[in-house]
Amino acid sequence: MVKRQIAIPLVFGVIGTAVLISLGMWQVQRLAEKEAGLAEIDRRIADAPVSLPDTPTESDHKYLAVTASGAFLTPELHVLVGAKDLGAGYRLIQPFETQGRRILVDRGFIGLDAKDATRPLGTAQVTGNLHWPDEVDSYTPAPDLQRDIWFARDVPAMAEALETEPVLLVVRQETPQSVSGLTPLPVDSTNVPNDHLQYAITWFSLALIWAGMTSYFVWRTGRTARAAKGKTT
Repeated sequence: MVKRQIAIPLVFGVIGTAVLISLGMWQVQRLAEKEAGLAEIDRRIADAPVSLPDTPTESDHKYLAVTASGAFLTPELHVLVGAKDLGAGYRLIQPFETQGRRILVDRGFIGLDAKDATRPLGTAQVTGNLHWPDEVDSYTPAPDLQRDIWFARDVPAMAEALETEPVLLVVRQETPQSVSGLTPLPVDSTNVPNDHLQYAITWFSLALIWAGMTSYFVWRTGRTARAAKGKTT
């Protein structure tokens, strides 16, 4: 009788612990894959820059290091952002004409009080990385067109507004640097989510708790059953 009372919770406990451990191991595997992917992104960002491809696409050219010569045009777009050590401000997005094409260029950070300042145009050489940021979701407000404030870098929408190709070059270096108070915010991999270690720890912790609860339940059931048996003898 005691063995029968213990068998069922023990089986559930072993199966549950095994499932939780397997989920933790899967997250460890995903962590290794994600770290390899991040290393590849970092390598691509740091590659020697090449000329702007004829038909850049997100699937083939995201993070590609690019250099281009051309001229900045108007109008500007201003994307609200908070930057470490810089505070609140805007990303300055402008059309850039190069070799008969118009693309978007993210020139970097300007302060809140610099939004409506007049900035010189002219020719420049820009070096940076092609990027299609994933910043728009169902909670992202629509752009405030009256105040000229955007809340995310929505490449297709910005390209439509500025009549450019849906291609964004995020500046790492601009020559000459003609705008006072402009700080480049180059592409990096720090904002790519990598939560697999936390998930693995969570699953392994749950497995440990499940095993502990199973052990306690089996011990308590057996003790209770033996005590009841002793009273009847």
